[in-house]
Amino acid sequence: MLRSICFRPLERCLGIRNDGLLWHMDLKPHPSGDFSIAVMQANSSLEDQSQVYTSPSAIYIGVYDGHGGPEASRFVNRHLFPYLHKFTKEHGGLSVDVIKKAFNAIEEDFTRLVKRSLPIRPQIVSVGSCCLVGAISDGELYVANLGDSRAVLGSKCSDGKRNSVVAERLSTDHNVSCEKVRREVEAQHPDDSLIVINCRGVWRIKGIIQVSRSIGDVYLKKPDFNRDPLFLQFGNPVPLKRPLLTAEPSIVTRKLRPQDLFLIFASDGLWEHLSDEAAVDIVYKYPRAGIAKRLVGAAIHEAAKKREVRYKDIRKIEKGGRRHFHDDITVIVIYLDHDHRKSPKHDQGSVGITSAPVDIFSYNSDEIEENPVDKIFPNEESRHILAVS
Repeated sequence: MLRSICFRPLERCLGIRNDGLLWHMDLKPHPSGDFSIAVMQANSSLEDQSQVYTSPSAIYIGVYDGHGGPEASRFVNRHLFPYLHKFTKEHGGLSVDVIKKAFNAIEEDFTRLVKRSLPIRPQIVSVGSCCLVGAISDGELYVANLGDSRAVLGSKCSDGKRNSVVAERLSTDHNVSCEKVRREVEAQHPDDSLIVINCRGVWRIKGIIQVSRSIGDVYLKKPDFNRDPLFLQFGNPVPLKRPLLTAEPSIVTRKLRPQDLFLIFASDGLWEHLSDEAAVDIVYKYPRAGIAKRLVGAAIHEAAKKREVRYKDIRKIEKGGRRHFHDDITVIVIYLDHDHRKSPKHDQGSVGITSAPVDIFSYNSDEIEENPVDKIFPNEESRHILAVS
């Protein structure tokens, strides 16, 4: 309770708000602009995790959409940025190889955790997470992803039209609902004609999972786990000749241009209700403060319309039951101010990490884990680090 008394006034000063199953931060500066975050919980335990790390030389953005449970997304949320930080220092800068190395280290570490946890929690072999990471360093943008969270860029139109913006998808949806991804998976398993199955109108790998790339989901990657007696007590084995899923990220790099206005990083809970163009249009037309919350609200309105219920009725539904109407939704909007050095509001020397709460419902009930920020970047001056977790 003491933490609640001390911390909540600080939240109000920073524009951080919560309401039932919603948490959001209206606006906060980073060295080259502002950013806004919002998270809406639908599951009994929040399976989405997210964070933004800022320093004078770089900004990292992470959105991790878990499935089967929250363990994998929470693990990535705690350990991925430290690996990026470590490998960037070792290799003298951020690069595609550094990002791949960080993803690989996370996959290996989580697999070891699964092995250790198997005797007490065999279900963890079926827990996984999509992983979407953005990074901006020296004017270069990197977007890496596994699964179907998505990064979209909003830019001014180049055709001379006033007050118009164009949406550009920067990530790849690794979801077998996309024909291209189905063909990719089928090509990797030429001896298995049933590798992708249509189950009641939904394409799934082996009738189990839609995403083809993830962190975790160890039982779909490692044959040994399918034969483990502990796992056999929990679930049905899936015969594996080779891994069904991979943890190899798709990575896009590009130089940021003066016409690039903002980036939207979001879990698929947003994109299943809003198109890239609709989301970009909202960000472009409305004020910055609270923009991530506005996108979440727009998605919930669309979910309500699809189910022919009112928006306010969905808001009354408790966690768990809310999942019948929409998924957990995480949105991070990063504004790109190319003339930011002219503005005194951006502290070029600041270092910080902002994380959404581990669980929105528990957070609003004052049942919250302490933030591990001091352990994430132990070499940084902790007095400069603001963390919400």
